[in-house]
Amino acid sequence: MANSVQYQATGRRKKSVARVRLVPGNGQVTINDRNIDEYFGLETLKVIVRQPLTLTKTDGRFDVLVNVKGGGFTGQAGAIRHGISRALLEAGPEMRAELKKAGFLTRDPRMKERKKYGLKKARKAPQFSKR
Repeated sequence: MANSVQYQATGRRKKSVARVRLVPGNGQVTINDRNIDEYFGLETLKVIVRQPLTLTKTDGRFDVLVNVKGGGFTGQAGAIRHGISRALLEAGPEMRAELKKAGFLTRDPRMKERKKYGLKKARKAPQFSKR
């Protein structure tokens, strides 16, 4: 790849891990070698992915190349948002204040709670009967 300037970052959410590259371009978002419109069916997920770019007004400056794995679509969208935010920070440290204020640089710590023995799920107990 002959591109001299590119910014890389990793974003995570739940079980999803997104490796993000920002390359100078016209604002095209490619996820796992597919266009964002093909990859995400819901419009809200596409909006979540583009949030850091619209906030920092860099949506037409960079092409976003993403490799994401694990989790579901919502977790993947959150991981991509986190990765794009971190890559933008590499591109221009002056964007830190607005990205931090919006909460895009904070890794969401909420994870699936583990199942406990004697229970059906993490907290759901079997039905109780006196007799």
